[in-house]
Amino acid sequence: MKYKLHCFAQSGNAYKAALMLNLCQADWEPVFVDFFNGAHLTDEFRALNEMAEVPVLEAGDLVLSQSGVILDYLADSFEQFDAASVPEHREILRWLMFDNHKLTGSVSTLRFMRTFAKTGETDITRFLQGRVDRALSVLNNRVSESEFVIGEKPTIADISLCGYLYWPEEIGVDWSAYEGIAQWLDRIAALPGWVHPHELMPGHPLPEAVTDALGGSKPAATTDKKDDQKA
Repeated sequence: MKYKLHCFAQSGNAYKAALMLNLCQADWEPVFVDFFNGAHLTDEFRALNEMAEVPVLEAGDLVLSQSGVILDYLADSFEQFDAASVPEHREILRWLMFDNHKLTGSVSTLRFMRTFAKTGETDITRFLQGRVDRALSVLNNRVSESEFVIGEKPTIADISLCGYLYWPEEIGVDWSAYEGIAQWLDRIAALPGWVHPHELMPGHPLPEAVTDALGGSKPAATTDKKDDQKA
């Protein structure tokens, strides 16, 4: 089956789905959503997803949104990165919910404010930084005890949790403070099919007109190391 993923290079939620497709060696193509010029708000896009969010996956006649739903669907379809038992499936769901509510929910907003909106440090960014620190500490403890989040093999829990973490400069985090996460990200990047989000999805770098409108300069450069209404 040929899959279409509506995405853009700066979206960590879209990266979760794109990375899963690539790791599973799926036959897929990215469909660029010009988020920064409002393409997700058009009637055409809302016909695909009334939530006006990225990512959206087209799998034949099936249309799915929300990265966790897409990951769960692809794990079932490819029988990869999936749970080995019902209790393990519940554990994966527990970490997907933690990611969406605690980690991605805070990291994505903080990154958007610092890198794209360029708000500077405010009471809001300081509040978000506290939430990010707590969530990263939980994750760091987990992956310091095992190779991956659910034991010794990667699952969609890992793919979800890593979605925004390959942009440390844009978030404003130093992985030396989280050595467990740094090593875990290296283990994910060593998986066959891993590609950095800026290379895996279209839309990087941002055009000058967009960066000027957002804050006057381009986002901090990322290394080439080998869903939302927010980027």
